[in-house]
Amino acid sequence: MADEHSTAFLLDVPEAWDEVDLSGEGLAKARGKALATTDDPREKARINDMFRQGREVSRAARRHGALLASGTATLYDEGLFMAYGMVFAVTTPAGSELTLPVLSGQLGVSSATGTAPKDRGITSAKVPQVGTVARVTGTEVTQLTGDISVELLTMHTMMPVPGTTEDFLVVTLASPNLPLKSEVYDLFDAITSTFRFVSDDGVTVAGGGTGNGDA
Repeated sequence: MADEHSTAFLLDVPEAWDEVDLSGEGLAKARGKALATTDDPREKARINDMFRQGREVSRAARRHGALLASGTATLYDEGLFMAYGMVFAVTTPAGSELTLPVLSGQLGVSSATGTAPKDRGITSAKVPQVGTVARVTGTEVTQLTGDISVELLTMHTMMPVPGTTEDFLVVTLASPNLPLKSEVYDLFDAITSTFRFVSDDGVTVAGGGTGNGDA
């Protein structure tokens, strides 16, 4: 679904994740359940803050033209887990190549500060149905509104669109659950690994990544 080439794609998200509900009804129900689990004013304030962030992330995804926007607000025994998944179409400017150095300048820069996160990582990843692709991770400070910014564990993975040299789909996954950094990135990697391009009749199309994802 990169605009010009209308390339279809599939991404498998966990069952607990739903398509982003812009009406806010789903988030409101989950917020009520989370608030009912505690009488601690500080914990209630934290829960309210996380759900406020969730609403703004959802709206921002739509404003920026996300081709896919999914998320979860799930209450476990250990606490509340929130995460978001988005896919965006990106086209590189004429005459430029999207190498890792160029990618690092475009992704992983905190919108609230204009600087790269201190823990930013620029690597490659193997996606089975696409190949070896570029990836940027980091704890980004994202400006949601004029007075709201939030820290998010973020993973951007670039999927070259088959048959082109300038079009990419960016799979972006983010979560405000900072203490779960290792577990969150493992989950994000597993979700991203399900990405594949498909033809009009649903057949998987070889991706534009470098090499074979199983290599």
